Amino acid sequence: MYPTETLDRNRLVEKHVPLVKRIAYHLLGRLPADVQVDDLIQAGVLGLLEAARLYDASQGASFETYAGIRIRGAMLDEVRRSDWTPRSVHRNARRVSEAVRAVEHREGREAQPQEVAAELDVGLDEYQRMVSDAVSSRVLSFEDIFEPESEGENRLPGSEPDPLERLQEEGFREALAGEIDRLPEREKLVMSLYYDDELNLREIGEVLGVSESRVCQLHGQALVRLRARMTDWTGRVAEA
Repeated sequence: MYPTETLDRNRLVEKHVPLVKRIAYHLLGRLPADVQVDDLIQAGVLGLLEAARLYDASQGASFETYAGIRIRGAMLDEVRRSDWTPRSVHRNARRVSEAVRAVEHREGREAQPQEVAAELDVGLDEYQRMVSDAVSSRVLSFEDIFEPESEGENRLPGSEPDPLERLQEEGFREALAGEIDRLPEREKLVMSLYYDDELNLREIGEVLGVSESRVCQLHGQALVRLRARMTDWTGRVAEA
């Protein structure tokens, strides 16, 4: 006969399996096409099991909130582990962000794609390909810029930052919000529709009256610009 604690844990897991699927399908629409939902669900179930094992009701968070954090974190860890992006794509992503930073520092205004391409000594089509490769291969992502593990909503109970860390996080978020507000209008609109309204690229294209590939370019350009402008905070432009 199973101990009562084990039975309660098993009931928690069984009850919250639909939560795993819900989070998996929500994330799937925002990840590259090579990510398989079954892999996300498998990782999420492991996260759920871990949540059931570690959950402490005295910490104040509901189990669903706590489990959601664990499930989502396990899925994102799986996505990062399965990133087989060629090193050349990582290098190009770093070069693009460095070029954006150089042009904007020199000109004192937002860099135009043609200017960044010239800075890189490549054609405009090649530049757009470099940006698209970086975004589709997860080299650049808004979540990486945000560093979600430091966000309050994703912090596990009992792991609150000390006052200095909180000040640094608040300063980072304020700086990032300011840089987003300084984006060109169409790039800022794409970011809002994608991250706030959670529309996919096709739906954003319908709103803006442009192709899905054009939305992808605008999204990628916005991420490149933000990564370049936030280098002083992150201490890096992109992963080598």
